[in-house]
Formats: sequence, structure tokens, C-alpha cells
Amino acid sequence: MYKVAIIDDEPLIVEGLSKTMAWEKWDCQVAGYAYDGREGMELIRSKRPDIIITDINMPEMDGLKMIAGLKSEFPDMQLIILTGYREFEYARRAIELGVSRFLLKPSKMNELEEAMEAVTKRLEQADTFVDASSYDGNGVRENDMEKQEDSSKDAEETENNEANSFIVKNALEYIRENSQEKLRLTDVADQVYVSQWHLSKLLNKHTGKTFSDILNGARMDKSKELLKDPSLRICDVAEMVGFQDLAHFSRVFKKMEGMSANEYRNTH
Repeated sequence: MYKVAIIDDEPLIVEGLSKTMAWEKWDCQVAGYAYDGREGMELIRSKRPDIIITDINMPEMDGLKMIAGLKSEFPDMQLIILTGYREFEYARRAIELGVSRFLLKPSKMNELEEAMEAVTKRLEQADTFVDASSYDGNGVRENDMEKQEDSSKDAEETENNEANSFIVKNALEYIRENSQEKLRLTDVADQVYVSQWHLSKLLNKHTGKTFSDILNGARMDKSKELLKDPSLRICDVAEMVGFQDLAHFSRVFKKMEGMSANEYRNTH
């Protein structure tokens, strides 16, 4: 049985989908439901559904970021978007990030059924690739199956790369904008809808740096701008960019810039 999660802030839609869809027709069952993005992510991580039917315009949620997070961390999950948000560019971006179907409310039953037919077929094909032998009875590789599998993997990899790049871009932007705060990796991960371990891996892969290095780099960029103002003391600059300890700021600045903050101020 494939597990389905339904996420929508309209209880009538959640209840309607849960009770009116003939889930057994596609060998599916509803594993759970949620009414906002945060609750939805908790549900997904606990139940690991195969199919998600979700709105993208709900409290506590940025739709595109959630889509990217799900496709990056759980690439095999099938996403069906059911929303009243009619912006074409938004729909195009969601599909680029790996959404299987983008349906506008109110959707007709046949549209929902077609979407379920499509996503369960994709799941079945994925299962077939895993289970089927790659060789025929004579020990010769079955080229058709191999080509089909490679094509499917290429498409999934493209979607995954799009999602990963989207996540990293938003994470870096959030770090830059909030670097003066007492920022933790888990805070940033919450903003891009992935686990902190997954985000750490993505940041390292795409930038070659750890979260700590990226955060300190953003703080150093801001501190160099502030050091141009002679009315600010170095301890003031350190506090303004997020360091509570002047000694720690001084060590990080010298390590990253090759000179002390005072030397940098005098030089520039």
C-alpha cells in the first residue's frame, strides 16, 4: 500500500479528500493529514508518505521552499499541489522543482483521479526498476529497460538538482540577512524545510564550506563595511555583526582576513 499525506488549511478539503477518494483503487491509504506547513513537515518526517497532496498557500509555510525541501530530502515522494493560487510563473517554478501535478481549486474529481493515476504509475515504475532483473534469460542486458531507467533517473536528477540549488540559494540568503542574530543551523533548516543534517550536506556540497564558515563569512562582510565608520569602536562592530565576545570576533577576523580588524581599518 502506498501512503498518502494530505496537507491543507481548509478542514473541509482535508475531510473531503480523505473520505471521498477511492484510495484502494490505486492501492493507497491515507497515513495522516495536517493543517499548516510546520505540522505538515512533522507529519511527513514521521510517516514518510509516498504521495503528498498539499496546498502551497497556508499559514506557517512558503510553498516553493517546502516543495524544494521535500524533493531534495525525499526525492522519491510524489507531490500533487492542490491550490487556489493561480500565478502561472509560480506553477512553472513548482513543476521545475519536481511537482508531479499542479491542480487549481476547485478541482474536478476526474482531475484528482488522473493525478493519482499518474503518480502511482510513477511509483510502480520505480518499484519495477528496483525489482526487475537487468538481464534476459540468455544473460544479455535488456536495453529497453536500461534506457527507460536511465531516462527516468536523469529526469529525477534534474528535478533534484533544481530543488537542491533552490534550497542552497534561499539558505545563503537567509544567513546573509540574519547573520547578526544568534543563528543556528537548525534555524536556517526550518526556513528551507529540510533537516539540519540534510542542509549541512547541501551547503558543503554546493559551497565547499561548513555552516559556521558561511555564517562567519557573512559577518565578516558586514564588519568590513562597518569598520569604514571611524565613529564605531571595534567592540561595537563585533556586537553589531553578531559576536558577543570581542576576543572571538578578533580571532575569526584575523583568520579569515589575514590581519586584525584594527589593521584592516587603518589599511582601508
